[in-house]
Amino acid sequence: MTESSDPAVSRSQRGAQEELCSLPYQVSQLGSMYYDEDGDLAHEFYEETIVTKNGRKRAKLKRIHKNLIPQGIVKLEHPRIHVDFPVIICEV
Repeated sequence: MTESSDPAVSRSQRGAQEELCSLPYQVSQLGSMYYDEDGDLAHEFYEETIVTKNGRKRAKLKRIHKNLIPQGIVKLEHPRIHVDFPVIICEV
């Protein structure tokens, strides 16, 4: 492992991270959802806009990309085997 450029990470923390990476089980993962300004959690956010075309009012959904905060690391309920762990679980 290369030395981290972050001085806040101590050697003992890096050692613990290496140890966790070498285990076949995955206990946490990066979340795929986002928080919006109101604190709501979802995969995607849409805003309803009213469009007037030829005298008709129509509702249209516009996807929101700004002011979203990633969920971050999420702890899994049950440990899972890591995807990159080279083991044959069941042979047919």
